[in-house]
Amino acid sequence: MPASQHAPNAHKRALIAGSIGNFIEWYEFAVYGFLATVIAKNFFQLAGETGLTSLILTYASFAVAFFFRPLGAMVFGRIGDRIGRKPTLIIVLVMMTLATAAIGLVPVYASIGIAAPLIITGLRILQGLFAGGEYGGAVSLMTEFAPRGKRGLYGAWQSFTVALGLLAGAGIVALLSVLLTPEALHDWGWRIPFFLALPMGVVALWLRVSMEETPSFVQQQAHPVAERARLSDTFKAIIMGIGRVMVWSAAGYTYLVIMPAYLQSALHTDFNQALLIAVISNIGFAVTIIPSGILSDRIGRRTVMVIATALLLILALPLLKILQAESSTLAIKAVVVLVAGGLVGMLAGPGPAMLAEMFPTRVRYTGLGLAYSLSNALFSGCAGLIITGLIKETGNVDIPAYYVMATALVSIVALMTLKKDDHLRSLEE
Repeated sequence: MPASQHAPNAHKRALIAGSIGNFIEWYEFAVYGFLATVIAKNFFQLAGETGLTSLILTYASFAVAFFFRPLGAMVFGRIGDRIGRKPTLIIVLVMMTLATAAIGLVPVYASIGIAAPLIITGLRILQGLFAGGEYGGAVSLMTEFAPRGKRGLYGAWQSFTVALGLLAGAGIVALLSVLLTPEALHDWGWRIPFFLALPMGVVALWLRVSMEETPSFVQQQAHPVAERARLSDTFKAIIMGIGRVMVWSAAGYTYLVIMPAYLQSALHTDFNQALLIAVISNIGFAVTIIPSGILSDRIGRRTVMVIATALLLILALPLLKILQAESSTLAIKAVVVLVAGGLVGMLAGPGPAMLAEMFPTRVRYTGLGLAYSLSNALFSGCAGLIITGLIKETGNVDIPAYYVMATALVSIVALMTLKKDDHLRSLEE
């Protein structure tokens, strides 16, 4: 069915239905990241081990979930490229919501011993599996429904709801830390954010059941292309995609999720101030996403993403030095993380459309989902583990900046291979 024959509001419904799953997914990942120190004490504080070791174990559980994302992207991507975006996105949403809510039910280490961290890690694995199947479908849905010349904007909404999810996660944890005593937060309050995934999931399910299948997928099914996508071409595109979004993954998690734990453990900032700084960095991230998506529809994905990556390469170390300075006030720190978050937003705006444009319809769900999830597994999921581990080994608190700079160098090279007019061509075969 041509896009013109779809209901007038099908585009908007697809945008909302695609976005809400991402919101829930990233809300939960933010909650886990912001509650890392609490979860570490409840589940990973093993006998005779230090607090930093328990935090490293918590991040190891965090990383494990990310490594199951590529498997989810591959399994559900294949399903989504064969039976459609809509049914696949409904399946992954239901399973992801149930796995998230189940985390809130797990007894702590003091109650059931080693079974507690094992169950938490098992549920994280399930979340990673289903979350891996979410991204490729959501971005395919949004970009395939996008009117001509608005793919950057439509794809940017996916990233924008990631920002909203991160902000909601940070906001709810911050609210609980104000309303509850530290003891109550550690005892039972940390469970509340995980239970909130259930009502969110019900709303998301209602939206996804009522949406239409994408015009690109319908057309592909009606007129299948005789030539199959060559595996080697898809593989090359996935590797290139990882290179292009590597800095987005690394900088995103460094500045938006693990910053609170870094500020507490390495710079001895108190919990509430660290959370406030995290909220501000996520506001900076949210503010630049939509404008950079729109800008990439006008001047191209390459220009916007190369500028953002170059700025991250140049500014990563100076920004961190300002955060570390004893003379830096809370206001100065707020400006620093606002800028850092904004630069990540400049990558997250054009990023989804850029990935969608790299793959034909018949492998788009699988291809872009794998590129994104592999990049996240390697450079987001491991960010907390790599940074905390290296700081423990070397005592060098500049590690987060070096990590961002190393990935920026690779991404600049990969992004320069983009064509200037990729944003102008049709997604259709």
